[in-house]
Amino acid sequence: MKKVFYLKTCGTNKKIMTPLDLSNWELREIKAQPITEAELEEMYEKTKSYEALFSKKSTQIKERGIDVSTLKEKDFKKLILDHYSFLKRPVFITDNEVFAGSDKKNLESLNAFFEK
Repeated sequence: MKKVFYLKTCGTNKKIMTPLDLSNWELREIKAQPITEAELEEMYEKTKSYEALFSKKSTQIKERGIDVSTLKEKDFKKLILDHYSFLKRPVFITDNEVFAGSDKKNLESLNAFFEK
């Protein structure tokens, strides 16, 4: 099982995904088809953290007046399920791993996975 959750209007997502061979991956545009609780649970099982899947760059944080430093794991989960922009993206899920977001360390791990 290989899935990618992404946002098609995000330039960073396009930049990360374009050079990769995703022909055997299930692609899922999260604005058109939001993540389900079961899918989020599947990601959690591999990361053991909803916070690791949460985008602290979401415009919804400011709009809703959210103080991220006060959030608990259950809050991160609820927010991710509530609005697609709270999910770090892109999210690549394999049988054993989750690569979430665009930070340098994550992208290095993702590229290493694709080079195998």
